[in-house]
Amino acid sequence: MSAFDTDIDVEVEELLVAANVPTDAAAGKTGAWRSERPVIDFEVCIECGQCFTFCPDDVIDHDLDIELDYCKGCGVCANVCPVDAIEMVAERSF
Repeated sequence: MSAFDTDIDVEVEELLVAANVPTDAAAGKTGAWRSERPVIDFEVCIECGQCFTFCPDDVIDHDLDIELDYCKGCGVCANVCPVDAIEMVAERSF
């Protein structure tokens, strides 16, 4: 058995779906921790998918809906956006 062999029987599609669905973790809904939230300007957005690809918490879906209950406001999505369509806005503005 090599280092890359496993005895896990899981389909790739199952892993992809599971990786893109935020769930209650041990900490619960973590959106309340955030001081800033991402706001997408859909007039500027080119729907390249960089934001949902690189979101470390998988809170942005393919329709660019953001699950704010779990978004921690890290700003990765805004930093990877090639057209600056995502602005991090202070929570107190909402």
